[in-house]
Amino acid sequence: MRVSILAVGRSKAGPERLLTDEYRARFDALGRGMGLAALDIAEIDAKGAGREAESARLLDRLPQGHMLVALDERGKTMDSDAFSALLTTARDDGVPGIAFAIGGADGHSDAVRSRASRLLSFGKMTWPHMLVRAMLTEQLYRALAIAANHPYHRGG
Repeated sequence: MRVSILAVGRSKAGPERLLTDEYRARFDALGRGMGLAALDIAEIDAKGAGREAESARLLDRLPQGHMLVALDERGKTMDSDAFSALLTTARDDGVPGIAFAIGGADGHSDAVRSRASRLLSFGKMTWPHMLVRAMLTEQLYRALAIAANHPYHRGG
């Protein structure tokens, strides 16, 4: 199964990118043995385009047949075990891929929210988009660690 992050904006050098790259590499290494392709991060260049245009470009990059999970302030929160189950259930059910969408500064349009299988929130606080990428890649790696009984996840 393929896992993708579709993110509005371009990543710049800095600590958030280093974290994203670190957890992406960990995901790729652990995921190989679990039937998962390398994590793909597609950056949607939409500077100054506005929410509707950003969302349209994001949906254009959504691979055919992929489940869409939109990170959205209106979404539901999940603990790491439930997030792991979401990922592994999709894989086990034969879903060809799952894409996680991170919108621009104004969030997602109704078109993205209605197309998404799930709206996911990282809480009520507002997070910088580059930090959300790092947090998401960490949680994707943690999801695999949980499924593999890897010692990285020591949650209760």
